[in-house]
Amino acid sequence: MSERREVIHTRIWEEEPESDNPFAAAACYCRGYDVYGEVLGNARWSEYLYLLFVGERPSSEQARLLEDLTVALANPGPRDAGVRAAMNGGAGGSTAAACLMAALAAGAGQYGGAHEVYRVLENWAACGCDLEAWCERLRHPPEEERADIWSPMEHPPGFDPHGASCATPVRRTLAHLASHSPGPALAWLAAQREALETAADCPLAMTGVAAAALADLGLAPAAGEMLFLLLRLPGAAVHALEQMDYGWRRYPFFHDAVILTDDPGAAPAEEHP
Repeated sequence: MSERREVIHTRIWEEEPESDNPFAAAACYCRGYDVYGEVLGNARWSEYLYLLFVGERPSSEQARLLEDLTVALANPGPRDAGVRAAMNGGAGGSTAAACLMAALAAGAGQYGGAHEVYRVLENWAACGCDLEAWCERLRHPPEEERADIWSPMEHPPGFDPHGASCATPVRRTLAHLASHSPGPALAWLAAQREALETAADCPLAMTGVAAAALADLGLAPAAGEMLFLLLRLPGAAVHALEQMDYGWRRYPFFHDAVILTDDPGAAPAEEHP
């Protein structure tokens, strides 16, 4: 009777064991590249990210686009639900992992979150650079064929339902990325932004710009959703750390709602004869 062997199937990673320890790797290969022999010291973070997600070495234009996108998305700021969730955790004394998990959970949704990016990438796959197809899809979004964990979208994905006009950071990010993107999506989006905003009846949002960049980088919707989640974590992390230092007393959403009946830090009451 042959011994059963459990094997992890992956096209991404391969290891060669150390001669004296089969549980430690002597060499690690990512998509065929020796990570600690040739990638480390020669590749930038954006290039390695592209290799991981796409499966091949990026061109210089692709690497630059991804690097600029990482800067644009790294810190959405306290207005963002994911960052605020991490700040709540930091102010309340949660662990580092809990703060980041809160950021992922709150930033995963369909209003400014990662699944909205997924939806926009689906639109790119269906419509390409066809303005008429985009306008039709924005005005009459397709209905889901089956029940899912996600509720139907309540606004056109990639657009801000509460915006008065396209925000300056969104316009600047779009203009910069479109100026050197190797793909057609960003340049087309920049040229057709106003027409698309008219069809959507609301201004373009950062999720729309990010999705166009991810489309130009060749990412499928699921991969784009995952990478979008990852790229926004640095801002969540540093804001959580800052609130840990400040403490809950300086956090405007906590201090008025927390009442301690026996506060050890309170000033001693005056004694009366």
